[in-house]
Amino acid sequence: MTFDRKNLTDETLQQLYFSLLRPRMIEEKMLKLLRRGKVSKWFSGIGQEAISVGATMALQADELIFTLHRNLGVFTARQVPLHRLFGQWQGKDMGFTKGRDRSFHFGTLEHGIVGMISHLGPQLSLAGGVGLWHKLKGEQKVALAFTGDGGTSEGEFHEALNVAAVWQLPVIFIIENNGYGLSTPVQEQYRCENLADRGLGYGMRSEILDGNNIVEVYSRIQTIAEELRSNPEPILLECRTFRMRGHEEASGTKYVPKELMETWAQKDPIKNFEQYLLQEGLLTEEAIADFQGKMKQEIEEALKLADEAPAVQVDREQELADVYAPYQPTLVEPNTSKTQELRFVDAISQGLHQAMERHPDLVLMGQDIGDYGGVFKVTDGFVKDFGAERVRNTPLCESAIVGVGLGVSLKGGKAMVEMQFADFVSCGFNQIVNNLAKLHYRWGQSADVVVRMPTGGGMGAGPYHSQSNEAWFTHTPGLKVLYPSSPSEAKGLLLAAFEDPNPILFFEHKGLYRSISEEVPTDYYTLPIGKARLVTEGEDVSIITYGMGVHWAKTLVQEWDISADILDLRTLLPIDYEAIKETVSKTNKVLILHEDTLFGGIGGELSAYIAEHLFDQLDAPVMRAASLDTPVPFSTALEAEYLPKTRLKEKLEKLLAY
Repeated sequence: MTFDRKNLTDETLQQLYFSLLRPRMIEEKMLKLLRRGKVSKWFSGIGQEAISVGATMALQADELIFTLHRNLGVFTARQVPLHRLFGQWQGKDMGFTKGRDRSFHFGTLEHGIVGMISHLGPQLSLAGGVGLWHKLKGEQKVALAFTGDGGTSEGEFHEALNVAAVWQLPVIFIIENNGYGLSTPVQEQYRCENLADRGLGYGMRSEILDGNNIVEVYSRIQTIAEELRSNPEPILLECRTFRMRGHEEASGTKYVPKELMETWAQKDPIKNFEQYLLQEGLLTEEAIADFQGKMKQEIEEALKLADEAPAVQVDREQELADVYAPYQPTLVEPNTSKTQELRFVDAISQGLHQAMERHPDLVLMGQDIGDYGGVFKVTDGFVKDFGAERVRNTPLCESAIVGVGLGVSLKGGKAMVEMQFADFVSCGFNQIVNNLAKLHYRWGQSADVVVRMPTGGGMGAGPYHSQSNEAWFTHTPGLKVLYPSSPSEAKGLLLAAFEDPNPILFFEHKGLYRSISEEVPTDYYTLPIGKARLVTEGEDVSIITYGMGVHWAKTLVQEWDISADILDLRTLLPIDYEAIKETVSKTNKVLILHEDTLFGGIGGELSAYIAEHLFDQLDAPVMRAASLDTPVPFSTALEAEYLPKTRLKEKLEKLLAY
């Protein structure tokens, strides 16, 4: 291995060496502790340290890095306290996740690091969001994200690179090509000769680096980062290296040919660099021994602190409290003296416009939402008012765009992502349920992202443009799910969603967009999230519903002249159980109505709650009216049978007869 020091100072070369040695010594200690049962699992980076250390030291201290399993060198180069790292690996409260996640599944923005989730690809899009923020703010900064050779097969890899290229975001994407994805060799993972060649397909620069040469990694990334700060664009770097131990220690390396291990052992990044520095007279055996002695002492002292730290105390209330970022809303009361008649879609548009005015760091993203104004024209004219930088047309990359939104949030901004149809959210499901939803619970970071979801059927649009999929997300702690039923509710709740720092799924029934209108306060106002409202009041029956169900219920109650409470949930997560208790205790008969399919719909959960907690208040079984357990059909006749309107009449008649 040859080292071209170029213009690097003696001090820099020495610093690079000791920064390499530091994670190696920590890991060697961790492997011993693993065998003693002091650490539950370990993903070894031995032999790959030059990539993590070189990349980290090449960046500025406040530039965010998005890490993977084998990037201990990032954490040590960023001076993350060792006792906290050790506490993290032991599941102690002194770690970064309060024992809720393991190894490097965490972030610490204090040190400019955002850790991985096990799905491997999503951190790339988050880096894109940070790069977008730098570009919007005119900051001369870059973001850097790691992935592995196996991770390049994930869909998010391709989405993230495509979005970064289209938007020319200052992001350095590093592939740590270490030869194997767990036990699968690279020849079984991809057919292109070099992973770097994929950059060409996205219209971005790409290079191959010797990932075991610390000088090459450091010098090249330092130069690239400086270029990107002045001229934003993404770049793809393939760093060639090798994984000298198993994917994790339990996996072993029996599947690796012996001669391959021996070849790469000769390319050890530390031994080769150490030999070079000794030959050049830049390092002495005494200096190495002195550093090793001090490092061993530092490790032992940090381990002592971690060992002596108390185990995590189980606190149910704290566990539940940490699911959401703490937030105490200050409601802005609607000015009812100043109103105008608005359709549902116009109220959404007005609310979104006022949110953009109130929050200058809010960025809107979605397919066709720019000059075209979106397929439902919610953002018509927004580019003229706020510019194309804040109202961004996106490629068809739902997952990456949600990830970009989260990246914007990490830098203190706000993001709205419009799903063109709620059905398409399945393409962004992982980012929503595994990144947005879990971020605060895992390491205390809020995810200030609103995902708008045009939803619902009744228009003969078939199975891919008509689904009611809100129940997918009500099962995911950490999300908030809103579903208004009227124009004034839609505007007030949407504005409240942008005030709330938690991730919110905001459902808007397409069938209501242009079919209903009412007087809506024209000024900015917010409504409480998590609170239901009584639409009508009565004595004989309670109909608990939301969205289009509110209108079906109102029509039927008026036609039959029934004395009924119609409770509009408005928020599906968290649920207003107090409002449910109050109406059930009042009428003693309950019908739960929703457009979603019957099985697995939110009605099942509410029925169970009422049966468990309010059984003694019931004079009849809890009834449910919902759509058939089939995909949404295209034929209007079939769809009419699919929807619950006819069954609503039957169920209500049966309930009232008790």
